[in-house]
Amino acid sequence: MGKQVLRAGTSVAANYRAVCRARSRAEFISKVGVTVEEADETVFWLELLVETGIVPKDRMQGLLAEANELLAILAASQRTARAGGTGKMTQ
Repeated sequence: MGKQVLRAGTSVAANYRAVCRARSRAEFISKVGVTVEEADETVFWLELLVETGIVPKDRMQGLLAEANELLAILAASQRTARAGGTGKMTQ
């Protein structure tokens, strides 16, 4: 499970970098969608570590809260872009 958290978590960072380099709104929406999926998967693995008792809840709370906050931010960016809102699309 630790390897899965590492893979999903680092994938969020790599995919976010790709989001920042999107050349069009459509590409931005597509890439941010992948980033949202990876962030959600990371949250899943963190929750599973707690639910299985591998990591105590009190040790995971801060990290899990931050992961959920990042997921919420990314999902909000995705919704805004889909709605045609003004987002930063310049480099």
